[in-house]
Amino acid sequence: MRFGTFSYNQARPWVPEPQSFEELLEQIQLTERLGFDEAWFAEHHHSDYGMLASPNLIIAALAHRTQRLRLGNLVNALPLHDPMRLAEECAILDVLTGGRLNVGLGRGVPRDDLKHGLDRNTAQARFEEGAEILRRAWTEDTFTYAGTAWNYVDISCRPRPLQRPHPPIYYGATSPESPVVVARRGWNLALSRQPIANCVRAIAAYRAERAALGDPPGGGDAIMVREIYVADTDEQAWAEAGPEITRFWQLATDNHWCREPITTDDLPRFTKRFAYFPGGLTLKRIDEWGTSLIGSPETVTKKARAMIEMARPDSLVGLFSFGGLGHAQVTRSIELFATRVMPFLAAEPVGSRHGP
Repeated sequence: MRFGTFSYNQARPWVPEPQSFEELLEQIQLTERLGFDEAWFAEHHHSDYGMLASPNLIIAALAHRTQRLRLGNLVNALPLHDPMRLAEECAILDVLTGGRLNVGLGRGVPRDDLKHGLDRNTAQARFEEGAEILRRAWTEDTFTYAGTAWNYVDISCRPRPLQRPHPPIYYGATSPESPVVVARRGWNLALSRQPIANCVRAIAAYRAERAALGDPPGGGDAIMVREIYVADTDEQAWAEAGPEITRFWQLATDNHWCREPITTDDLPRFTKRFAYFPGGLTLKRIDEWGTSLIGSPETVTKKARAMIEMARPDSLVGLFSFGGLGHAQVTRSIELFATRVMPFLAAEPVGSRHGP
């Protein structure tokens, strides 16, 4: 088993923005010291939901502050980027990190597309063209491309990425059809905080399709993200994490920090629009559906072991910082997970090869 983190860097009105970025960097450096394997960052725009408009800049900042962690943007929102420019940027990051870059690709958030004047069909077309251009940029010395959105003549990517044929590509899958498509593309699978039953089906479908294809080179890695909050007791963990999970989903819904009081009773209202949360989340459903790992070290170990046995991911990735949690709370949770949970999970078997 591998372990990682997933970071949004959500806005907190009482925390200056420069401070929040410094805290983020400190948290990631802490995870490397504690034995985590990877760190992922979420690209979002124009939003309190996530202030990482350019996660690749965070990766650049961490390139020489870390030595071992693999680093990735989950996801680069392809419709919003010139793919040739992105290919060069990722190649530079692969060089700066010494070949530790993972590349997440996706269409991004629909409301960001709309703010940039892109409808669903246009965004999908730009994604498909962008993915093809990235592949060619990283594997061909010079090429010409004529598409609907992008056109290049005798163009090349410099520098070249260190990893060959290119850095590992991950796709953030949310629909039931996505895992099979990801397998056919030769990419790796990344799953969000959907109910554990969804993750079990997605990973099984992904691996079954890869097996049917003869387990081709490239791809094969499956990561699963959960909100994680560890405290000394179950009661403390839920008291501190419950309201902030609610805040996380309020930000996901409204895109800005709502100053009106909210409680955990508001969770269904903020989450029922997601098809994989039928009727919306509640604190009880968070536990029953296995969308999060919250509790004492003993409780989280037990829950995590059950999740791993069911879904068999290659990496368990924790969203440790969410809503209004403070820096001290986040680092304490990370430390408890690393010292009192990870050692009991590290030897858990997984369903595919180990490592991206």
